[in-house]
Amino acid sequence: MDSWLSIEVLDGEFAAHSWQRAHGDNLTEAALTHGAEQWTWHVHRWGVTLEIEFATEAQRDRFRGLPAVTAALDAVPDPEHGLLVYPGRGGGSGSRVPRRPRPLPMAGAGAVPTPKEEVRLQLATGEPPMFQLSSSG
Repeated sequence: MDSWLSIEVLDGEFAAHSWQRAHGDNLTEAALTHGAEQWTWHVHRWGVTLEIEFATEAQRDRFRGLPAVTAALDAVPDPEHGLLVYPGRGGGSGSRVPRRPRPLPMAGAGAVPTPKEEVRLQLATGEPPMFQLSSSG
């Protein structure tokens, strides 16, 4: 059974892609030497994500505890709020395929309902309506 590990790094004091350039090779080397079968980097407008596949959960957990991995994670741009590490891929769903983002609801995306016309009925009286004749002259 495949065991994925996702590491999401958000922009902070500096850009996350700078962190990727500085620590990406060390992370992928550590992953490969500790049983990783494949890995992929995703660059987003808000940061980067590294997804690594291991054959077993034990290999994944050993990788997570390596000093090189700990040092790289300690050096993220925003150590307090800019790091997410979780098992699985695609938002922690644990699925083999990452989830795709749904379209955002936008103004004008749906038709505006047409207003209902108010109809008023009155009962007719028994007298004919009065007409005024105008004289033209």
